[in-house]
Amino acid sequence: MSAQQVYKSNALIEASYRLSVYEQRIILGCIAQVRRDEPLTDQQLYTVSAQQIAKDAGVSVDRAYQHLKTASERLFRREVTLHEAPNGTGGAKVRLTRWVQEVVYQKDQGTIALRFSQPMVPYLSQLTEQFTRYALTDVARMDSAHAIRLYELLCQWRDVGQREVSVEWLREAFQLGDKYPAIKDLKRRVIKPAVEQINKLSPLWVKWDQRKTGRRVTHLMFTFGENTDSKKPKKSAANKCRKTDASSIPAPGGHAMFGIPPDIINRYKKPGDSWQDAALRALEARRQEKH
Repeated sequence: MSAQQVYKSNALIEASYRLSVYEQRIILGCIAQVRRDEPLTDQQLYTVSAQQIAKDAGVSVDRAYQHLKTASERLFRREVTLHEAPNGTGGAKVRLTRWVQEVVYQKDQGTIALRFSQPMVPYLSQLTEQFTRYALTDVARMDSAHAIRLYELLCQWRDVGQREVSVEWLREAFQLGDKYPAIKDLKRRVIKPAVEQINKLSPLWVKWDQRKTGRRVTHLMFTFGENTDSKKPKKSAANKCRKTDASSIPAPGGHAMFGIPPDIINRYKKPGDSWQDAALRALEARRQEKH
């Protein structure tokens, strides 16, 4: 039996949100059940159990059971900010929505059932382009929510083998708020633990470095590949992550980000900027225009 696959629109991969490890496990366990041959509706109910999470994560059933109820209660209130439309369609809109419209906790059975919110449906189903796929088992044993998020961001650029992000963009995507304002704390509490878990628990190896603008660290650079002895990507593997969006490769002209077209981003790009820098600058300009 092949491993369960997680399919997400790239717009959802790059969205801004914060979920705990168990909230991630619940969401991903449900996403992995979405049928590829049937349309998803917001009426579909998906169920995950403490027993299954314990088995996948390598923890005791009692521990999984204790976390499920708390996670389910928080999950209902969790928000996600989407900056782009799925499949590269639609206009440039920033959408604030919730992951789920209903959560049902069944204490006697040790299960949680949920229905995704209607706005989330097109980001999870009938994806024809600009989506990322990886096996649920790739992240099942990670106990860092940041590691899961970083793994997805790397999988999105799987065909490239490297990705550079601005520190500002990463902080917004991970919804860190006022946490770890000093770069040394961000590296120690977020980046290093996430990279260690990806190297230890996933099919990828990853190395990282930093880039400065002046004297300040402004960008993080990740290099990665399939975790084999030779550190060369496997040509075929059931659980390897897969990026299916050629437009996200940082070729000349770039790609849409935060719902902003490449030609607009180019207008705001300055020497030394990454694509994310220019996109953030364009996004801020748009916000100021609205006010």
